[in-house]
Amino acid sequence: MRIMFPFAAIVGQDQMKLALSIAAVDPAVGGVLVFGDRGTGKSTAVRALAAVLPDIETADCPYHCDPARPEEACDLCRSRAESKIPQKTGMVRVPVVDLPLGATEDRIAGSLDLERALSAGEKRFEPGLLAKAHRGFLYIDEINLLEDHLVDLLLDVAASGENVVEREGLSVRHPARFVLIGSGNPEEGELRPQLLDRFGLSVEVKTPQDLATRIQVVKRRDAFERDPAGFAAEYEAANAEVRDTILAARDRLNDVAVPDESLEKAAQLSIRLGTDGLRGELTLMRAARAFAALRGDSVVGWSHLAALAPLALSHRLRRDPLDEAGSATRVERAVDELAAA
Repeated sequence: MRIMFPFAAIVGQDQMKLALSIAAVDPAVGGVLVFGDRGTGKSTAVRALAAVLPDIETADCPYHCDPARPEEACDLCRSRAESKIPQKTGMVRVPVVDLPLGATEDRIAGSLDLERALSAGEKRFEPGLLAKAHRGFLYIDEINLLEDHLVDLLLDVAASGENVVEREGLSVRHPARFVLIGSGNPEEGELRPQLLDRFGLSVEVKTPQDLATRIQVVKRRDAFERDPAGFAAEYEAANAEVRDTILAARDRLNDVAVPDESLEKAAQLSIRLGTDGLRGELTLMRAARAFAALRGDSVVGWSHLAALAPLALSHRLRRDPLDEAGSATRVERAVDELAAA
């Protein structure tokens, strides 16, 4: 089994690690978009977080359904349950599926199994990448270069939690609940505002400029490449602490209260920033609740909203030609103004 770089060993990039942790606690936040320089650990962080999470129990089906949630099962698992056929189960690692830029819609959503159709004359569905990513992470590097209609497909499925394929005489519906992670370099093209708005959280990562941090990054990466097993063992306890924190946050998430005062603050912040629609404050509320659960807090307060506002709102702002400040700076400024009001 391939050894992943430990999540706890990642130096800096605290905002990216926080956004990924929040998405792991509550996938309903809507995925994470990471834009920034190459070589800043974007893909490493995604795979490292998935490796931290405990193995999941799966059913013996093409979509590794959750045996504990029969209401979300695929048609195959439901028919077995109705027929009282014993279901085999097993444990697997949380899937992390890479979506290559050259992937076709059939490869992503699934299609007719041509080999089976030609050899046996039987119509059978061949699951795609969305089925493999169910209950895990779907990672798209250079998402800004992916064709728009494919991004639309991915975001629709990520929002609904279900993939529907109706083509070539097939009519298939299967669960596809995953955390969508997109990364890219803004110098190579920007995402449409409509697509930016569909991502829950957005993080801008930069190459660290202080000498000590850069040296620490290089030393840890070099140590991992020379002895992956030994390096991973060194951070085993720290990774276990991350895992326990996320699992505990999942357990307490539904018990975290969001008072009307906090909802009012989230709405006021969105109004100040001029965000379109209500998705901004809804995402901010969900992210702040997951953040409170991570910290062990029972109520969402201003500190949670202020900390998560740049992640939840900065990518939803309209461009202001009269304001040269970056979007994150504009959000932080609005937070300070609202705090002082």
